[in-house]
Amino acid sequence: MVRLPVSARPVATACAAEGACAWISRYEPPLQGTAAGPLSGLRFAVKDNIDAAGQRTTAACEAFAYTPAAHATVVHRLLSVGASLLGKTNLDQFACGLNGTRSPWGAVPNAFNASYVSGGSSSGSAYVVATGQVDFALGTDTAGSGRVPAGLNNIVGLKPSRGLISTRGVLPAAQSVDCVSIFARTVGLAARVLEAARGYDAQDPYSRELALATQALAPGFRYGVPNRLEFFGDAQAEAAFMQARAQLRELGGVEVIIDFEPFAQAATLLYESALVAERYAAIRTFFDTHESEVMEPVRSIIGKGKAYSAADLYEAQTQLRAYGQRAAQVWKSMDVLCVPTAPTHYTIAQMQADPVVLNRNLGAYTNFVNLLDYAALSVPSSIRPDGLPFGITLIAAAGSDWQLAELGQRYHHATGLTQGATGEPLPAPRPIPGIATEATVRVAVVGAHLTGMPLNPQLTDRGAQLVARTTTAPHYRFYALPGTVPPKPGLQRVGQGQGARIVVEIWELPLEQYGSFVALVPAPLCIGTLALDDGSSVQGFLCEAQALQGAQDITAYGGWLAYIDSLRKG
Repeated sequence: MVRLPVSARPVATACAAEGACAWISRYEPPLQGTAAGPLSGLRFAVKDNIDAAGQRTTAACEAFAYTPAAHATVVHRLLSVGASLLGKTNLDQFACGLNGTRSPWGAVPNAFNASYVSGGSSSGSAYVVATGQVDFALGTDTAGSGRVPAGLNNIVGLKPSRGLISTRGVLPAAQSVDCVSIFARTVGLAARVLEAARGYDAQDPYSRELALATQALAPGFRYGVPNRLEFFGDAQAEAAFMQARAQLRELGGVEVIIDFEPFAQAATLLYESALVAERYAAIRTFFDTHESEVMEPVRSIIGKGKAYSAADLYEAQTQLRAYGQRAAQVWKSMDVLCVPTAPTHYTIAQMQADPVVLNRNLGAYTNFVNLLDYAALSVPSSIRPDGLPFGITLIAAAGSDWQLAELGQRYHHATGLTQGATGEPLPAPRPIPGIATEATVRVAVVGAHLTGMPLNPQLTDRGAQLVARTTTAPHYRFYALPGTVPPKPGLQRVGQGQGARIVVEIWELPLEQYGSFVALVPAPLCIGTLALDDGSSVQGFLCEAQALQGAQDITAYGGWLAYIDSLRKG
């Protein structure tokens, strides 16, 4: 049974004290989950359009606020498996916006540069995850609110298939396409939360029982890239997306350029057709009597919905079906669609000066996803030269949630990024719930077997997959072995304080192929156990000590690729 402290009370949060208005309220004490459960010990926050019993839900509009008697279904489920709720987070009012500036409680800043927007509408939820204040957070996603803030803050945004997580007890934005979304710093944790939160709810009119695919995407998976890409003049974002595409190819993907027109056309219907009437319907009674209490531009957007007729709505729904049929033809050529999560970054000042156009730009690659009934996962991809994050979104058919998580986790760990804005290294990848896995062995490679190096085909020809780029624990010396063809390094473990961290790639090799791979390893190299920087260990390449006598010590380079690059530069 969930323990709900009678004494729990919301504590108003001062903007300057808690990350510039990321929190609306924090609970003292937190709402404690059960003593034991798969999420025990984890702390979470919820966007303030999601109900927690006895705690005010404001949707960032004080005149609208109410105190629910019951938890939202998703909150109840998470508490019942051990997670503890720390409080409510800020949002674009009535979940209307993708930028995080449309709140009377103030704009939520980007976790990397406070002059820039955080993304919205789930702005506060993304910020408190990125800065390490909670382990995960719930947002909602209608037009991209569970993805854009993730991409702009270097965290994971999991937007599940519609109906997979109950929205009972969640204030609707557009109820027929709303999703509860999950923010976390790793894909593995987001997937664990999805596993705990999902489930059919007969009291949610849009809940559904949905079979999820259990097979990971095979090597050679086809990832679609739009035939027209718009970055609104942001050259750094464009370069970051080119880098992301190369990363997917390294993971075994095959790029397919696809016709993006039906997806883009579907996206325009969300705000520029009678479909916007669903946003008005969500708060109709309140809006009709308190319109002046709703801030601009939210008031104008929702108010547009009053002007449409039932005939207009049927016309828009038919247009959407037509775009969906065209999109279905495009899917025959790809397994997953890859897009920038957001095409650019804007400062808070820029957004406030032009709130409608710039907000629309942020949704260039998100608005169609729920309308066309897809699952999506926003994954960190890189940190741009200006210090701002860039993320990609992987999109596939409803029911592909575990497949996206498996691919997204491999992609995220291959980037070598740290977690959110915390600077902490990524932990070891976790098994994704629901994915059927064959017996495998993980092998760390340090030299000629790295991606792009001469012996890498010895891995890829055996069906190995790159699952992470990381470093060893700081207990190793690294040497260039003389006379080896192709050139190879030697790695040696040394005493505490005598070594350094060395870059490695972790490859997952089918167990049945492991023996034939090890048979190719020539002396003085051998396979042993390597200690990684996160405290875990893995099988990997080491070198016999006698072969290192007279070898060049290249430890200072931190990895084989850096050393090879130094040779090329002369």
